[in-house]
Amino acid sequence: MPRHFTRRSLIRGITAATAVATLGTGLAACGGDSDAATTTGAAGTVTVGRLSNGAAKETTLKVSEVKSISAELPAAVRKSGKLVIGSGTLPAGAPPLGFTGSDQKTLTGSEVDLARLVAAVLGLEPEVKRFTWENLFVGIDSGKVNVGFSNITDTEERKQKYEFASYRKDDLTFETLKKSSWTFDGDYRALAGKTVSVGAGTNQERILLEWKGKLEKEGKKLTVKYFQDSNSTYLALNSGKIDAYFGPSPNLAYHVTQSAGTPSPTRLAGQFSGAGATLQGLIAATAKKGSGLAKPLSDAINHLIDNGQYAKWLAAWNLTSDAVTTSEVNPPGLPLDNA
Repeated sequence: MPRHFTRRSLIRGITAATAVATLGTGLAACGGDSDAATTTGAAGTVTVGRLSNGAAKETTLKVSEVKSISAELPAAVRKSGKLVIGSGTLPAGAPPLGFTGSDQKTLTGSEVDLARLVAAVLGLEPEVKRFTWENLFVGIDSGKVNVGFSNITDTEERKQKYEFASYRKDDLTFETLKKSSWTFDGDYRALAGKTVSVGAGTNQERILLEWKGKLEKEGKKLTVKYFQDSNSTYLALNSGKIDAYFGPSPNLAYHVTQSAGTPSPTRLAGQFSGAGATLQGLIAATAKKGSGLAKPLSDAINHLIDNGQYAKWLAAWNLTSDAVTTSEVNPPGLPLDNA
């Protein structure tokens, strides 16, 4: 049975939570080349989880080029000998997906780790470029980047400009102070009267603003606030300026563990699929539409799944619950009507 239909059988329903965003505009504050903590050591090996400051267990994996998959690459990419990887993690990023490592300069995180594993299967040298979130898409559009590995949600809107190779569940969650009794049960009406922070230009913002609009039609209020970075967001949460933070499940789950021994511990307060109420959201490697990269990227990810490196990568970053059984090319994504 083709992989596409195998994955379809698992695509419905809500499970946990993660997401990310809309199309970027403007080219200011682009960012540039980056060191990355995932390294290729001895021939045929890739080390993941380096410099993670406790967010991951450093693990060395055996990964070699698969000629039948690298042969699928567009000629220009194959000839260049490198895979240019975009990471929307400026200015600070957030663990475990993408952040500055313990040496205070090197990019580490689960996303760039997978990108480098994929590059190894394709027989390409990985080259990582960091951007602000919105300028990551500008980089893809302009050809400065071959593919984005940056917690990018598969959406039907994005398919107008991009092609996808899925690799992880896309789930979102709310985080509150542990002392709060509020819980999100999947019904947007639970947000009435609340003040919630969300990242600008993200898929979770789109969902939250849809709920805000529905509440307004019912004469109820949801206040949405924005902060420049996660540190500012958590200061607002700790001080009571916001009731909850709505963001990618891996980021928030990591923060809950880190806050456990502080004066302001937090907890997860409810989850939602990044693709809406009736479809399991997916995170995907993202390339320019028509680039011809989605198929070889998907086949490389499936090779990692079939040979066990994918599971070990997830385990190293404590993301096993986000696993998918197969990578798909352009699977159904967040609907245009965000239903």
